Amino acid sequence: MTSSQFHSKNKMGDEFYSILKLVSGEEIFALVCVDETDDEPILILHTPIKMKTLNNMGAGQLNYIKVTPWINMTDEDMFVMKMDKVMTMIECKDQKLINIYKQYVEENEEEKNGGAVFSKKDNKVTLDPQLGYISSVEEKRESFEKLFKENTKE
Repeated sequence: MTSSQFHSKNKMGDEFYSILKLVSGEEIFALVCVDETDDEPILILHTPIKMKTLNNMGAGQLNYIKVTPWINMTDEDMFVMKMDKVMTMIECKDQKLINIYKQYVEENEEEKNGGAVFSKKDNKVTLDPQLGYISSVEEKRESFEKLFKENTKE
């Protein structure tokens, strides 16, 4: 197969941010690419998430957006979906939503690359210098006593 034949058969579209309404009723947000190489086009979803608006009834009337993974129990970030599972799909150009998505993806990548504080394997929080200083109880007791003694001298 020559290069020109490959490019004519390769019908991968550009990536775009999209909000998808699925036939199941779910609404998801993802970076999407449409693959039209076969007879039936398929969607390739990168890190699909669910977003839910939460209203704060307190002072200031601020709204918050809760972000959760579309599928909770996986570390995968690419999903393939047939078009018959999609009721409608729109390209999202709302920069606020795109920035929320990008922040979520970035934080998710940090967790995968060793920045995780909570271990899913044994359900324990791992000690991490980013959480603060790691020391023994005895060292902290001595440190607090020293601070207390210095403050009482003044």
